[in-house]
Amino acid sequence: MSNPVYLALDLPQLEPAKALVNKVKAHIGGVKLGLEFFCAHGGHGVHEIAHCGLPIFLDLKFHDIPNTVASAMQAIHVYQPAIVTVHASGGRAMMEDAKAAAAEGCKVVAVTMLTSMDASDLTATGVYGSAETQVMRLAELAHAAGLDGIVCSGQEVGTVKKAWKDGFFVVPGLRPAGSGTGDQKRVVTPRQARDNGASVLVIGRPISRAEDPAAAARAIEATL
Repeated sequence: MSNPVYLALDLPQLEPAKALVNKVKAHIGGVKLGLEFFCAHGGHGVHEIAHCGLPIFLDLKFHDIPNTVASAMQAIHVYQPAIVTVHASGGRAMMEDAKAAAAEGCKVVAVTMLTSMDASDLTATGVYGSAETQVMRLAELAHAAGLDGIVCSGQEVGTVKKAWKDGFFVVPGLRPAGSGTGDQKRVVTPRQARDNGASVLVIGRPISRAEDPAAAARAIEATL
């Protein structure tokens, strides 16, 4: 992948979203469409962004019984996504069925622990141990289920990479040096994440909310 940066495109209006992608597409490698975008614009919105000519990452975080997730994976074949997410906490059977139902060439990656969470949040949900321990536990499960890789923070990706050398690792919650962290808790810079083994760097607000999004994307690209 020549440019690992995927723009997290969560805008409430479709035309400004398309305009943003076209403005920055020379400096990114793909577009991540999450729940906010998908709920607002549906399949029509996905197709409209796909017309911009970049790979599409559908970050829908499927988490349900295996049969339902498999059916959902089949339903999104029409969008031809390059990457799709499921929740690792859905279990091995769910992940196995998700991968089996995915379109050929589509990478299925498991969300381990949201970058808005830290160890205290884990404890509140009844899961004890460090963030790294939880991420490694779920990464091992995803690997055993035959998935292509996982989603984790830049703080854990280096450790996971050592254990899963050919894994595909998506790292969100990235902030360029000097940026505010917002609602993210476990953050690193895009360069740090790439050096630690990230395959895809998901970057949203530092580009989409910049005064000059193209300049912001170009500056991030230049650090990689």
